[in-house]
Amino acid sequence: MRRLIVPVAIGIVGCSILIGLGSWQVQRLAWKQGVLARIDATVTADPVPVPVAPDPLSDGYLPVTVSGALGGEEALVLISDAELGGAGYRVLSVLTTGARRVLVDLGYVPQEARGDSRMAPAVSITGNLHWPDEVDGWTPAPDAATGVWFARDLPAIAAALRAEPVLIVARDMSGAAFAVTPLPIDSAAVPNNHLTYAITWFLLAAVWAVMSGYLVLRTARKA
Repeated sequence: MRRLIVPVAIGIVGCSILIGLGSWQVQRLAWKQGVLARIDATVTADPVPVPVAPDPLSDGYLPVTVSGALGGEEALVLISDAELGGAGYRVLSVLTTGARRVLVDLGYVPQEARGDSRMAPAVSITGNLHWPDEVDGWTPAPDAATGVWFARDLPAIAAALRAEPVLIVARDMSGAAFAVTPLPIDSAAVPNNHLTYAITWFLLAAVWAVMSGYLVLRTARKA
């Protein structure tokens, strides 16, 4: 019987750890669903003027409305969207409103529209404040020759265009004659893989239990 102590202990400890990890992911799933619900509620609320000094923590996804002029100063961020026709660009343009210069993510344009003029003397934009987190150690530096960026690096783009590091992702726009497809914020863009992780851990726990049971059975037969 002493020979069975080790395999039984291994089985119990392994299953306990894997089931614990699965249960933790279930808890994370409930938390993430609450976060997504709050994002959806915030995104669709009534828009307000852009705060003087917006805070990324308290003003994330805040719906805002703003009017001003688009002078054609912009950064093109390379993206690919199969539903919109493949590779193209997000257009981050400087909006001048009074003494302020803020950035507006106007949306998607195809590659062939890269050189088109996107100037408008008077536009009204409704959208959401956003501080995208898209830059990591693998993100290439912007192409100096073409001016194309590979992520919405808000601080760097704002510095390059001499604008505030404030980004409004457009939902609706009026007063512009050029064509652009808005890419408004919604909770679908926020990853939520906790259910998949939970199922994976629980399946691993089941496999561990079967393997441990087989080990115990073999050990018992030898004994």
